[in-house]
Amino acid sequence: MSTPRKTPRQQRSEFTFEAILDAAARLFHRHGYAGTTTNKVAELAEVSIGTLYHYVPNKDALLYALAERHLRQGVHSLADVVASLRADEPPLDETVRRLVTAFVDLHTAQPQLHRLLWDQSPRTPEGIDQLRQLERALADEVEYHLRRLEVGGADPGLTALLAVQAVEAQIHGTVLAPPGGRTTEECVAAVIDNCVGSFSRQWM
Repeated sequence: MSTPRKTPRQQRSEFTFEAILDAAARLFHRHGYAGTTTNKVAELAEVSIGTLYHYVPNKDALLYALAERHLRQGVHSLADVVASLRADEPPLDETVRRLVTAFVDLHTAQPQLHRLLWDQSPRTPEGIDQLRQLERALADEVEYHLRRLEVGGADPGLTALLAVQAVEAQIHGTVLAPPGGRTTEECVAAVIDNCVGSFSRQWM
Protein backbone atom coordinates (compact mmCIF):
# COMPACT_ATOMS: atom_id res chain seq x y z
CA MET A 1 0.00 0.00 0.00
CA SER A 2 1.18 3.53 -0.76
CA THR A 3 2.18 5.82 2.08
CA PRO A 4 2.69 9.61 2.27
CA ARG A 5 5.80 10.88 0.49
CA LYS A 6 6.95 12.98 3.46
CA THR A 7 5.93 14.12 6.91
CA PRO A 8 5.46 17.90 7.00
CA ARG A 9 7.59 19.62 9.62
CA GLN A 10 7.10 23.33 9.06
CA GLN A 11 3.92 24.86 10.48
CA ARG A 12 2.65 26.06 7.10
CA SER A 13 3.25 22.69 5.47
CA GLU A 14 1.58 20.91 8.37
CA PHE A 15 -1.46 23.18 8.06
CA THR A 16 -1.69 22.43 4.34
CA PHE A 17 -1.42 18.68 4.88
CA GLU A 18 -4.09 18.78 7.60
CA ALA A 19 -6.40 20.65 5.21
CA ILE A 20 -5.84 17.96 2.59
CA LEU A 21 -6.61 15.20 5.11
CA ASP A 22 -9.74 16.99 6.33
CA ALA A 23 -10.96 17.31 2.75
CA ALA A 24 -10.20 13.65 2.07
CA ALA A 25 -12.11 12.56 5.18
CA ARG A 26 -15.18 14.54 4.13
CA LEU A 27 -15.12 13.22 0.58
CA PHE A 28 -14.53 9.61 1.61
CA HIS A 29 -17.53 9.91 3.92
CA ARG A 30 -19.67 11.60 1.27
CA HIS A 31 -18.76 9.55 -1.80
CA GLY A 32 -17.03 6.44 -0.45
CA TYR A 33 -13.61 5.20 -1.47
CA ALA A 34 -14.51 4.54 -5.11
CA GLY A 35 -16.16 7.92 -5.63
CA THR A 36 -13.33 9.98 -4.19
CA THR A 37 -10.47 11.20 -6.38
CA THR A 38 -7.31 13.11 -5.62
CA ASN A 39 -8.56 15.89 -7.90
CA LYS A 40 -11.72 16.28 -5.82
CA VAL A 41 -9.67 16.29 -2.62
CA ALA A 42 -7.33 18.99 -3.94
CA GLU A 43 -10.29 21.09 -5.05
CA LEU A 44 -12.05 20.87 -1.69
CA ALA A 45 -8.80 21.56 0.19
CA GLU A 46 -8.21 24.57 -2.10
CA VAL A 47 -4.75 23.42 -3.14
CA SER A 48 -3.33 22.49 -6.51
CA ILE A 49 -3.12 18.84 -7.50
CA GLY A 50 0.64 19.30 -7.63
CA THR A 51 0.64 20.39 -3.99
CA LEU A 52 -1.38 17.33 -3.02
CA TYR A 53 1.03 15.04 -4.86
CA HIS A 54 3.89 16.73 -3.00
CA TYR A 55 2.55 15.00 0.13
CA VAL A 56 0.86 11.84 -1.15
CA PRO A 57 1.27 9.82 -4.35
CA ASN A 58 -2.32 8.55 -4.57
CA LYS A 59 -5.66 7.91 -2.87
CA ASP A 60 -4.40 4.91 -0.89
CA ALA A 61 -1.76 7.10 0.73
CA LEU A 62 -4.50 9.50 1.83
CA LEU A 63 -6.30 6.64 3.57
CA TYR A 64 -3.04 5.57 5.20
CA ALA A 65 -2.38 9.10 6.48
CA LEU A 66 -5.96 9.39 7.78
CA ALA A 67 -5.58 6.10 9.64
CA GLU A 68 -2.32 7.26 11.23
CA ARG A 69 -3.86 10.55 12.32
CA HIS A 70 -6.93 8.79 13.73
CA LEU A 71 -4.70 6.46 15.73
CA ARG A 72 -2.58 9.33 17.09
CA GLN A 73 -5.68 11.19 18.22
CA GLY A 74 -6.94 8.06 19.93
CA VAL A 75 -3.69 7.48 21.80
CA HIS A 76 -3.68 11.11 22.96
CA SER A 77 -7.24 10.95 24.30
CA LEU A 78 -6.61 7.65 26.06
CA ALA A 79 -3.56 9.07 27.81
CA ASP A 80 -5.72 11.50 29.77
CA VAL A 81 -8.04 8.70 30.93
CA VAL A 82 -5.12 6.49 31.90
CA ALA A 83 -3.53 9.27 33.96
CA SER A 84 -6.75 10.07 35.80
CA LEU A 85 -7.39 6.42 36.66
CA ARG A 86 -3.90 5.99 38.08
CA ALA A 87 -4.40 9.12 40.17
CA ASP A 88 -7.92 8.30 41.41
CA GLU A 89 -7.69 4.49 41.80
CA PRO A 90 -11.47 4.01 41.68
CA PRO A 91 -13.27 0.72 42.50
CA LEU A 92 -13.77 -2.01 39.89
CA ASP A 93 -17.08 -0.91 38.41
CA GLU A 94 -15.94 2.71 38.00
CA THR A 95 -12.57 1.65 36.58
CA VAL A 96 -14.25 -0.54 33.97
CA ARG A 97 -16.82 2.13 33.15
CA ARG A 98 -14.19 4.78 32.50
CA LEU A 99 -11.95 2.47 30.45
CA VAL A 100 -14.79 1.13 28.30
CA THR A 101 -16.28 4.60 27.83
CA ALA A 102 -12.91 5.92 26.67
CA PHE A 103 -12.58 3.03 24.24
CA VAL A 104 -16.09 3.63 22.92
CA ASP A 105 -15.31 7.32 22.48
CA LEU A 106 -12.41 6.40 20.19
CA HIS A 107 -14.86 4.74 17.85
CA THR A 108 -17.81 7.11 18.10
CA ALA A 109 -16.04 10.49 18.00
CA GLN A 110 -15.79 10.18 14.21
CA PRO A 111 -17.89 7.09 13.44
CA GLN A 112 -18.06 7.56 9.68
CA LEU A 113 -14.29 7.93 9.42
CA HIS A 114 -13.75 4.98 11.72
CA ARG A 115 -16.01 2.76 9.62
CA LEU A 116 -14.26 3.88 6.45
CA LEU A 117 -10.82 3.10 7.87
CA TRP A 118 -11.98 -0.20 9.33
CA ASP A 119 -14.02 -1.42 6.36
CA GLN A 120 -12.19 0.00 3.34
CA SER A 121 -8.64 0.88 4.31
CA PRO A 122 -6.22 -1.79 3.04
CA ARG A 123 -4.43 -3.62 5.83
CA THR A 124 -0.68 -3.10 5.87
CA PRO A 125 1.93 -4.74 8.11
CA GLU A 126 2.78 -1.29 9.53
CA GLY A 127 -0.85 -0.47 10.26
CA ILE A 128 -1.54 -3.83 11.84
CA ASP A 129 1.57 -3.45 13.99
CA GLN A 130 0.39 -0.02 15.19
CA LEU A 131 -3.01 -1.44 16.15
CA ARG A 132 -1.37 -4.33 17.99
CA GLN A 133 0.84 -1.90 19.91
CA LEU A 134 -2.23 0.09 20.97
CA GLU A 135 -4.02 -3.11 21.94
CA ARG A 136 -1.01 -4.22 23.98
CA ALA A 137 -0.76 -0.83 25.71
CA LEU A 138 -4.47 -0.96 26.61
CA ALA A 139 -4.11 -4.51 27.88
CA ASP A 140 -1.13 -3.50 30.03
CA GLU A 141 -3.19 -0.71 31.57
CA VAL A 142 -6.14 -3.01 32.23
CA GLU A 143 -3.77 -5.55 33.79
CA TYR A 144 -2.39 -2.85 36.10
CA HIS A 145 -5.87 -2.15 37.46
CA LEU A 146 -6.83 -5.81 37.71
CA ARG A 147 -3.77 -6.41 39.88
CA ARG A 148 -4.48 -3.24 41.87
CA LEU A 149 -8.01 -4.46 42.55
CA GLU A 150 -6.90 -8.09 43.06
CA VAL A 151 -9.20 -9.47 40.37
CA GLY A 152 -8.62 -11.07 36.97
CA GLY A 153 -7.93 -14.66 37.97
CA ALA A 154 -4.63 -16.51 37.98
CA ASP A 155 -3.31 -14.72 34.88
CA PRO A 156 -4.41 -11.05 34.93
CA GLY A 157 -2.25 -10.29 31.89
CA LEU A 158 -4.09 -12.78 29.70
CA THR A 159 -7.43 -11.77 31.19
CA ALA A 160 -6.70 -8.13 30.35
CA LEU A 161 -5.70 -8.90 26.75
CA LEU A 162 -8.80 -11.02 26.15
CA ALA A 163 -10.97 -8.31 27.68
CA VAL A 164 -9.54 -5.62 25.40
CA GLN A 165 -10.05 -7.83 22.34
CA ALA A 166 -13.59 -8.70 23.43
CA VAL A 167 -14.56 -5.08 24.01
CA GLU A 168 -13.15 -4.12 20.60
CA ALA A 169 -15.27 -6.80 18.93
CA GLN A 170 -18.36 -5.83 20.92
CA ILE A 171 -17.98 -2.17 20.01
CA HIS A 172 -17.83 -2.99 16.31
CA GLY A 173 -20.57 -5.59 16.55
CA THR A 174 -23.18 -3.78 18.64
CA VAL A 175 -22.16 -0.33 19.83
CA LEU A 176 -21.51 1.12 16.35
CA ALA A 177 -24.53 -0.71 14.92
CA PRO A 178 -26.97 -1.40 17.80
CA PRO A 179 -29.31 -4.35 17.23
CA GLY A 180 -32.99 -3.62 16.74
CA GLY A 181 -34.71 -2.05 19.72
CA ARG A 182 -31.45 -1.16 21.50
CA THR A 183 -29.60 2.11 21.77
CA THR A 184 -25.87 2.69 21.76
CA GLU A 185 -26.10 3.68 25.44
CA GLU A 186 -27.79 0.38 26.32
CA CYS A 187 -25.16 -1.59 24.45
CA VAL A 188 -22.32 0.27 26.20
CA ALA A 189 -23.95 -0.38 29.59
CA ALA A 190 -24.20 -4.09 28.75
CA VAL A 191 -20.52 -4.24 27.74
CA ILE A 192 -19.54 -2.62 31.05
CA ASP A 193 -21.76 -4.96 33.08
CA ASN A 194 -20.34 -8.00 31.28
CA CYS A 195 -16.76 -6.91 31.97
CA VAL A 196 -17.39 -6.22 35.65
CA GLY A 197 -19.21 -9.52 36.03
CA SER A 198 -16.47 -11.45 34.28
CA PHE A 199 -13.70 -9.93 36.38
CA SER A 200 -15.68 -10.46 39.58
CA ARG A 201 -16.35 -14.15 38.82
CA GLN A 202 -12.68 -14.75 38.14
CA TRP A 203 -11.85 -13.19 41.50
CA MET A 204 -14.23 -15.57 43.24
